[in-house]
Amino acid sequence: MTTLFIADLHLSESRPDLTQAFIQFLNSHVLTAEALYILGDLFEFWIGDDEQSPLQQQITQALKALSDRGCRLYYSHGNRDFMIGKRFARECGMTLLPPIYNCELAGEKTLLLHGDQLCTDDEAYQRFRRITSWPWLQWIFLHLPLSRRVKIAQQIRQGSHKGKQQKSRSIMDVTPKSVVDCFEQHQATLMIHGHTHRPQIHDVPLTNGQHVRRIVLGDWNTHVWYLKIDDRDINLLSYPINES
Repeated sequence: MTTLFIADLHLSESRPDLTQAFIQFLNSHVLTAEALYILGDLFEFWIGDDEQSPLQQQITQALKALSDRGCRLYYSHGNRDFMIGKRFARECGMTLLPPIYNCELAGEKTLLLHGDQLCTDDEAYQRFRRITSWPWLQWIFLHLPLSRRVKIAQQIRQGSHKGKQQKSRSIMDVTPKSVVDCFEQHQATLMIHGHTHRPQIHDVPLTNGQHVRRIVLGDWNTHVWYLKIDDRDINLLSYPINES
């Protein structure tokens, strides 16, 4: 059994090369996989399942074709596309996951998440995350005209870019204590997430002396990054976008 994991593609109309790389990835590496987990930020931003842009329709069709071939698809919301809803998931043949999903992989109790909830030192972002998760606020946003939603999303993107430039790299990474707390709360030995754009396999010591693993997926800016888990091995892999 082969299971693949990706995150942080940030697909948008301005980066057709990323869209092409993703379609190629689905038609090659994912073709024989039993499951694909997308751990957030598949899109640069999401303004509603009703948008039906050419990009959205292209990705929907590609994922649905994969699902129809028997590959199980799972999605964990990211900080850019946290309003992806049941309609889009249904049209793709995809299952939406809770913010932290417990499962067993390669014989290990595993946690799957986007990863932004672990960046607790970034207090300003965590406040923004709490506010944007309010159901009533999301309801209001999703009932605005599409043109208004597009403008709001563009303003948020610009503000986020400026904010990142002003923050230190350390504050945008996960907080070590939050990682340990999450492992111990869920009694897991493996964690897989994205969000930080810092692909690596980390050894994490817990307070009881036990060592566990945290695997960070890479973003698709210049390289395709994916994690491959099968019955024998766990591999974090990449190749340049222009080779896809």
